[in-house]
Amino acid sequence: MAAPEESDSPTEASQPVMEEEETKTFKDLGVTDVLCEACDQLGWTKPTKIQIEAIPLALQGRDIIGLAETGSGKTGAFALPILNALLETPQRLFALVLTPTRELAFQISEQFEALGSSIGVQSAVIVGGIDSMSQSLALAKKPHIIIATPGRLIDHLENTKGFNLRALKYLVMDEADRILNMDFETEVDKILKVIPRDRKTFLFSATMTKKVQKLQRAALKNPVKCAVSSKYQTVEKLQQYYIFIPSKFKDTYLVYILNELAGNSFMIFCSTCNNTQRTALLLRNLGFTAIPLHGQMSQSKRLGSLNKFKAKARSILLATDVASRGLDIPHVDVVVNFDIPTHSKDYIHRVGRTARAGRSGKAITFVTQYDVELFQHIEHLIGKKLPVFPTQDDEVMMLAERVAEAQRFARMELREHGEKKKRSREDAGDNDDTEGAIGVRNKVAGGKMKKRKGR
Repeated sequence: MAAPEESDSPTEASQPVMEEEETKTFKDLGVTDVLCEACDQLGWTKPTKIQIEAIPLALQGRDIIGLAETGSGKTGAFALPILNALLETPQRLFALVLTPTRELAFQISEQFEALGSSIGVQSAVIVGGIDSMSQSLALAKKPHIIIATPGRLIDHLENTKGFNLRALKYLVMDEADRILNMDFETEVDKILKVIPRDRKTFLFSATMTKKVQKLQRAALKNPVKCAVSSKYQTVEKLQQYYIFIPSKFKDTYLVYILNELAGNSFMIFCSTCNNTQRTALLLRNLGFTAIPLHGQMSQSKRLGSLNKFKAKARSILLATDVASRGLDIPHVDVVVNFDIPTHSKDYIHRVGRTARAGRSGKAITFVTQYDVELFQHIEHLIGKKLPVFPTQDDEVMMLAERVAEAQRFARMELREHGEKKKRSREDAGDNDDTEGAIGVRNKVAGGKMKKRKGR
């Protein structure tokens, strides 16, 4: 590859003709038979738009910038070409996938394992929050694919003897905009310094920010840009609504909506860990099967929550923005923005949890008197005026008394957790199935104070 190291203007991939798209199969894109069979077993019958654009170019050995909305099959667009190349020239430590969040790392690993199960692909997930000794052992076995968050990978590159990425052939940055937004820039720079320059690089991002453009110039050799959505897009099959309400009645309206749309599965986004926890306790007091997922929970709890929700043992998942990126939970019917996202781009990622891969879904955003400006930003970004979700105000107010009582209980429980946390360092009730009853890593109220005193 004697291509110049830097290139400011990536070549645009030509948009495929619509008629052709109907007949395309993975075989037509150049994917080998073994992997085509794996796609069939996973239920991937025909490739998505981003896959039709990116896979043939990746198989030709080009560097790729993929811009596509969430839920568009980006993982398949980089996993298939990598596995294809791995079959042709088998070697250990073949590819590295960088992701912003731990949950996304596990999910990508699942897809690699599923696609590569028949060819014996081994992958390792290297993320924070999990014992690094066991990760060092996994790396010593030299897996084919490493899926990592940048921080923990740097730890291993610096401290794990005998581990290096000098033979790496593929680098993928998934959700690149978010990796850079989370201030992983220095880590990414360090990683770029210790991997070969002669490699293939795929950069996938839902949004093209200035930081991503800068990274593209540093890391890719005359890349091809595969843009499936040039505007910030939400999927066509997504019905989006808003409700304008006084902030003191948010809880009451949430309970009303959960009752109105009963039988669906919900993902409710809150802005803070504390609010996530409080709302989970509130809903549980009212008899809903709700579980929280936020950054102050231990990694095993986070995965536990996710798995219960995926297995449909719980129908309501309350989450902070930790969960808004890339998580593919097939059966989310309704996304509720309980707290409006402060960055309008996060709205696209949050509502992208529903209506994935051709299914339909609903998104409802709560707008209080303090959120009007943020809401206008969101409407401007997606280029749509959203309709109001129809509610019967008198019915809502009938719930107010019960909700107020549940709020009181939830506050008491939160306070108790805080005090328990102060009294004992070990987790109370960690073995309890209802992680929110007590067992959520009781950091919510008492954790921060502890740290300050410790300093």
